[in-house]
Order: sequence, then structure tokens, then C-alpha cells
Amino acid sequence: MRKIVLFYLLILSFGKSFSQVGGLASYSYLNLPIPARTAALGGSSIALKDDDINTAVQNPASLSSKTNNALSGSYINFLGSINYGYLTYGRSFKNIGHFAVGIQDIGYGSISERDEYGNQTGTFKANDYNFNLTYTYDKDSLLSYGATLKTLYSKYAQYTSIGNALDFGITYNKASKLFVLSAVVQNIGREWKTYTGGGPHEKLPFNILIGASKKFKHAPFRFIVTYDYLNRWDLTYTDPNNPPPTVDPFTKLPIKQHPFKQFMDKAGRHFILATEISLTKNFFVRIGFNYKMRKELSLTDKQGIAGFSGGLGFKISKFNFSYSYAQISPVYAMNSLTLSTNLTSFVKIDKPVVTP
Repeated sequence: MRKIVLFYLLILSFGKSFSQVGGLASYSYLNLPIPARTAALGGSSIALKDDDINTAVQNPASLSSKTNNALSGSYINFLGSINYGYLTYGRSFKNIGHFAVGIQDIGYGSISERDEYGNQTGTFKANDYNFNLTYTYDKDSLLSYGATLKTLYSKYAQYTSIGNALDFGITYNKASKLFVLSAVVQNIGREWKTYTGGGPHEKLPFNILIGASKKFKHAPFRFIVTYDYLNRWDLTYTDPNNPPPTVDPFTKLPIKQHPFKQFMDKAGRHFILATEISLTKNFFVRIGFNYKMRKELSLTDKQGIAGFSGGLGFKISKFNFSYSYAQISPVYAMNSLTLSTNLTSFVKIDKPVVTP
């Protein structure tokens, strides 16, 4: 436990050094939820450690011997013609640790190219890529550490950008209590080549998260809570083109917000709540709620179920399927699909012949 406390003190000191204002970072696609399981759980799943290799996308300390020889692919239908996918494979080596390689590709479809007069001169493609290598080391049966090296590449028509980012994670997994506690530092790095070829170099979407999950032995529930952006308290945003009213139009008096209400609004934007329900051994229902997403993407006169997400997971033969539906705004939804398997299950192992 002392090591965990020291780690939290370390990441808090990082937070003071790397805190930044949202919207000013390049490679923001690194914040997109992968895979379908993560999207269904509100967009974050750092406090999970099981046979799902995809959890390493957010927490590099989540690999284990259960992810050895695991292969998984995800497809996400985002907004409009924007689609992205992720492919990953894992391998474990005795006395060395656990590895995973992955590639993420975000395609923005075909975009019209126009001159300064608005005349269309053609079309161009825009893509973002993330090539990553993850390593997890088990300190003992409880603690595991991990790191992910990301190589980032973006190409928008003739403009390209190249960068690198590092993630660090630590996970405390008390298997006998079905309890997982994790902390992750994401996207420490640098943009090496800017889109224009000169400076200045843009920041990366740095983030610190802590999370916990608890499953109950005699109940089919797993509760998951994540505290997002430990490195920055105020996540609120005011649209300069549509600022909130400061004066009551009828009384002409200043509109005052209660300090406690303001505090709760800021605090709520950090928390992501989710649950995973095991209806059977091979069938799961997942539900998540992201208050920050709801506040940012809801329309003034129409909120719908923005910020809520849900999905299903089930196993058929040697394959695991996951699907998620996330209402990211009243008019747009994100659909995600993940297919996973373990290649070891396809290898036939001959049973030893027992002689009488």
C-alpha cells in the first residue's frame, strides 16, 4: 500500500507541471474510447484486469498471462463519415513480462478541397494513426506496472505531423476480493514535426486518471468508478459565441449561481460511473454515465440521453463479441463493435496416452 501512495504523490506532482487547457492539444483522437467495452462503460475502463487485451489501450498495466496470444479488432462508427478502428495482439514471456502491439486508424472520409474563392478544386483524405507498443511487468501477485510507447502520425492532404507519447500505469489487483485499483498517466510526449513544418510544437492531450472496480462474489455486478483529469480541476467551458446570460431579462438583476452548485458541477465532470452485469458466464450487459460528456454535448433545449452509454458482450465458441451504443449528443450516436479471440484456443493439444 505504501508503494501505491508514493505513486499517487508522484502523479500529483506531474499534474502541476503538465496541466493544460483543453482544446489546445494536438492528437486529440487519443481520447477516443476503444474498444466497444470501454465505450459502453462511459469511455473509460482503466480499473479492469482480466482476459481482455483491449484494456491496455487505456492502462498499460492491465496485461497479464490471460492476454497471451490474444487478438482483437474494433470498428467504431463515429460522426458522419468519420470511422476508426483498432487492431491489437498480445504475447507473454516467462520471467520477462507481457507485451502488446496495436495500430489505430481514424479516417475522416473524403473532404472537398476549395480555393480562396470557394470553388471546388478536388477532394482530399484526412487520417490519423497511432502505432503503439505496450509492456506490463508483474511486481508480484498484487501489483503490476506498465508503459506504452505511441508513435503518432497525421496526414491531412499535403500536411503531416509526427509525434511520440508515453503512457504509464500501475494496477493493484486483489483477485481474492475481486477488487482492482489503477492509476494512469497518459500522453507525456512531444510533437516532433508540425503540420506546417515549423514551430511552435503543439501540446499533447495530457491526462491523469485514477479508477477502481469492485465485483461481488454472490452478485452479478461489477461497479466501476473513474476520476478523470486529476491534473486539472476546472473542466467547464464557456462558448465565447454563446455566453450564458449574466442578467435576468425580466428583473434586470445579476444572475448569481450558488457556490455549492458550481462546486458540484465541476466535481461531477471528473467522474465516470459504470456497471457491468454478468447475466450468465458468457453474456454481459454494460451501462455507463459520463456527466462531463452530457454537459458538453447536450443542446440547450434538448438533452436526450447524451452522456449515457450501454452495450452487450457475449461469447460464442472461441470468439468474444462486444457492442456498444453511446449517445454522445441528442442528434448523434456512436456505435462500436469489437471481436476478440485467443489464438491458443485454435491449437489442438494432444492428450497424453495413459497405458494400463
